[in-house]
Amino acid sequence: MSGSIDRLTPLDRLMVAVSGRWPQDIGALAVLDGTVLLDPAGELRIDAVREAIASRLDLAPRFRQVIRSPARGLGGPLWVDAPRFDIRDHVVTRALPPGTGEAGLLAVTEELRAQRFEPARPPWRIWLMPGLPGGRVAMFVKLHHAMADGMAAMATIAAFLDADPGAPAPPASPWAATPAPPDRDLLIDNVRRRARAAARAGSVLVRPRAALRRARRAWPAVRELIAEEPSTPTSLDQMVGPARRLAVIRSGLGEVKAVAHAHGATVNDVLLAATAGGLRAVLRHRREPVEGVIVRAYVPVSLRPRADGPVAGNLIAQMAVPLAMDEAAAGDELRRIAAQTAARKARARASLDVLIRGWLARRLMLAAVMRQRVNVATASIPGPTVPLHLAGARVLEVFPVLPLIANEPLGVGALSYAGALTIGIVADRDAYPDLDAFVAGARERLGMLGVRTLPVPEPAPKGAPA
Repeated sequence: MSGSIDRLTPLDRLMVAVSGRWPQDIGALAVLDGTVLLDPAGELRIDAVREAIASRLDLAPRFRQVIRSPARGLGGPLWVDAPRFDIRDHVVTRALPPGTGEAGLLAVTEELRAQRFEPARPPWRIWLMPGLPGGRVAMFVKLHHAMADGMAAMATIAAFLDADPGAPAPPASPWAATPAPPDRDLLIDNVRRRARAAARAGSVLVRPRAALRRARRAWPAVRELIAEEPSTPTSLDQMVGPARRLAVIRSGLGEVKAVAHAHGATVNDVLLAATAGGLRAVLRHRREPVEGVIVRAYVPVSLRPRADGPVAGNLIAQMAVPLAMDEAAAGDELRRIAAQTAARKARARASLDVLIRGWLARRLMLAAVMRQRVNVATASIPGPTVPLHLAGARVLEVFPVLPLIANEPLGVGALSYAGALTIGIVADRDAYPDLDAFVAGARERLGMLGVRTLPVPEPAPKGAPA
């Protein structure tokens, strides 16, 4: 019985709890070749897109579920099937003015990101946006972070796509909502979970030495999050508001990997080096000192093996990496970052769920994060290695869109896809009126490392292969 009751994890509950102030939605902005998505009149074939996605929803049951909060005493919130599901509520169009450029596309994407989900519907939506030059079509995918972490979300979205542009959409299987568990089952499940929690607590008393050894192994990673020297006070330390600014950077994955290999680093280390360069440029632009200044960045650590298909939920730990703002040669800085991340990756880490069980633990963790003045989050997500297609249309490029929380007004995400490494930057609008300075600094740092950043791609001539 309890196996059919899908409770939200402590981390999921934290994401839901803070969403009223800091929406915890993750997303991706993609650009597709619209040759096969537009009919001869230039209208989007939205029904074909809906059919392609609906045909694969059985692979991702969470996409037909909503969060239910039961009555007191029946346990925490859980996922249940939505009583009603209509793909037309989730896959929609948002036409752009003809010839819309990148700045206009990012502005519309921010407008869509700011829309809130309706509690009665599964918390995800896809907007198809025709109107880009050259017949290209933009697509913005948004889902609540409680549904999946970055790697899980990427694997699930990829499952809606095809490597073969000519692959027909399989027929959608009939679906009917499974009734929500009755209160009696929820009560029994809650009692059993509490009993297991009490048994875990009791084992600490029975085997205190083993518990102490586990605590000692875990303490360096916990201390890194809540008890290290906080970031240096700067203007970067600002509370996140409601509005965002978006920016993107394009580069080649092969170049980034070659630079990383030459310096004993990883792709994520290169992303951190670019982030440090951008932050340094912002501080200089604001006429603030950089010598001796440390900015700490949060880096999620996936605890799941690489997902080859749709998965749900969050299975991550968190790593805090200090970024020195002192001016240094680009290669030296990358090696310094690589040494820091290597040392920190060696520490034993538990899922964030372990650290935030119970509402009090969640509140204390959030307060500790804010005291540490961690002002930026980065994430590097491995994506598909081959081009994918939606309803026959090739996905040309994809940019991640990260959520912001508390006093972390900047999120820098990288995604590898089909030989490219794209960077999506999300900033609080009030905290980063000078986001252009960050982008310029990050691009300059990548250039110093030998990574070319690419301009906005020109639309292919009509009749050219996609």
